[in-house]
Amino acid sequence: MTKTAAFIGGGVIGGGWAARFLLMGWDVRLFDPDPEAERKMGEVLANARRSLPGLSDTDLPAEGSLTLCETMSEAVDGATWIQESVPERLELKQKVYQTLQEHCDESAIIGSSTSGFKPSELQSTASRPEQIIVTHPFNPVYLLPLVEVVGTGANDPERLDRASEILTSIGMYPLRVRAEIDAHIADRFLEAVWREALWLIKDGIATTEEIDDAIRYGFGLRWAQMGLFETYRVAGGEAGMRHFISQFGPALSWPWTKLMDVPELTEELTDMIADQSDAQSGQYSIRELERARDNNLVSILRGLKAQDWGAGKILNAQDKRVSRIAETLDEVEDVSQPIKTIERAVPLDWTDYNGHMNEARYLQAFGDATDRFMLIVGCDAEYIQNGGSYFTVETHIRHLDEVHAGQTIRVDTQCIVGAGKKMHVFHRMWQGERLLATGEHMLIHVSLETRRPSEPGPQVAGPLTTVAKAHSALPLPDGAGSSVGVK
Repeated sequence: MTKTAAFIGGGVIGGGWAARFLLMGWDVRLFDPDPEAERKMGEVLANARRSLPGLSDTDLPAEGSLTLCETMSEAVDGATWIQESVPERLELKQKVYQTLQEHCDESAIIGSSTSGFKPSELQSTASRPEQIIVTHPFNPVYLLPLVEVVGTGANDPERLDRASEILTSIGMYPLRVRAEIDAHIADRFLEAVWREALWLIKDGIATTEEIDDAIRYGFGLRWAQMGLFETYRVAGGEAGMRHFISQFGPALSWPWTKLMDVPELTEELTDMIADQSDAQSGQYSIRELERARDNNLVSILRGLKAQDWGAGKILNAQDKRVSRIAETLDEVEDVSQPIKTIERAVPLDWTDYNGHMNEARYLQAFGDATDRFMLIVGCDAEYIQNGGSYFTVETHIRHLDEVHAGQTIRVDTQCIVGAGKKMHVFHRMWQGERLLATGEHMLIHVSLETRRPSEPGPQVAGPLTTVAKAHSALPLPDGAGSSVGVK
């Protein structure tokens, strides 16, 4: 069933919201009176298409449709989710809600991207206050999973739960804020760091670039995967958080910071900050900076994903929700045909200096396909834990065509031999109907205790025999058994 979301305001945040919903299979309607709205939305969507699918190790749902609407009433008609991302002026937001509620379904969720206003302020003039909640994301919305969900007593728990379920379904992490407070949770930390940074610049202690260096080369990397308290727990050593507090707690009374005092943003200070920022980053366009940001975020997030830690754990959970690849033989639609073992986008960090997928990543994709085939025939985590597995003894890859970041690849696997200790598989990699590469792999079943060849257990031998017998009626794949070079 098609799901529809409406977005009121298509700037940096609203456009990011729309891109995430679109790429997670929702139909999107966008209202923004800006005459440049279509161009700006197109550029945000292009960045999202290039980066978001590569965070996933499985294929995302088919992209939804995008409609630019001339009125708010057209945008919200029949929408399940409505996201308001208009400028941070309370009167404007309240006026927008009045219009929205005249035309939207009463069951629809109206979320606000506000970074500072409390939900009670947003609800104060609404005809249906129970419909409005804060859903505050972080830029770029299509990559960063955090969204702060804040309600009031006017919001029934069922609506807040439904909002969290929808946000989770599009790969986000809904952080339910326990009580409303100005600027919610995360922006209060950002404000504290921002205040101190302004003083450091004003007092001539550091430049904008030096402050950024202190964050991105130091504690920012720790925060990205452990946050604040888990980082400090580690810093406390074996004695943990209690030792850390006793060791460093007294420093809180020392005059290290000026967090409760704000420098006046005079024209002189503003010029100083702007000039330093121009010197630091002025050589790049905004689109170049966005692409660099997205490249770096994808690399960090995929690194966390490999460890199943921090934001990476959210991405792995989303893969399991959206994956349409079989995990058992019973889930394979037609065992008489090559089995789909991979369907995913090419990540940004899989490409090389030629702008296409690096040759090593072809091997990774085929290795992942082999792993999925092993899982399908019963060589799963429990089987491996009990001492049985397959080792690859020979591989032959043919690189037939190139593929670029963001494009979807599919791998189909044919079992040529599946008897005794041997597993001989042939993978074909496709982009649509275009054959990109083939990978031929010979594997031998081993005992992990002796590290020597052994017969597979019946829970693997049975399904593998079934697939091999079914695939024996298929013609031998073109290229199977060939050697390197032209004969």
